[in-house]
Amino acid sequence: MTLFTPYPVTMQDDGEDNSGRGTDRGTAVITKTKPKTKKPSLYRVLLLNDDYTPMEFVIHVLERFFRKDRDAATRIMLHVHNHGVGECGTFTYEVAETKVSQVMDFARQHQHPLQCVMEKK
Repeated sequence: MTLFTPYPVTMQDDGEDNSGRGTDRGTAVITKTKPKTKKPSLYRVLLLNDDYTPMEFVIHVLERFFRKDRDAATRIMLHVHNHGVGECGTFTYEVAETKVSQVMDFARQHQHPLQCVMEKK
């Protein structure tokens, strides 16, 4: 939405317009526009189930990278285990991308095949 606030301005000119006729004064309207900011898109960070990553490791990942308490981390881990996928949180693109990268790097360092992905909400 653009908001217009007219401000009349009196302008002096050189006494001639483009047609060669003399003028004394002109009037102009200055408008101010108020930009409307758009909310950033949100992305879900998901953990995918596999048959090799220990449940305790998944709980540790949820506690460490998603700041979940032990009960919430256990619930999410069990959801991933039973349904094949579970949501860890919803974030802006940059934050979600960072979390996915951190989880994947941490899993690789500990030689686990845990997969973490993000999808637009």
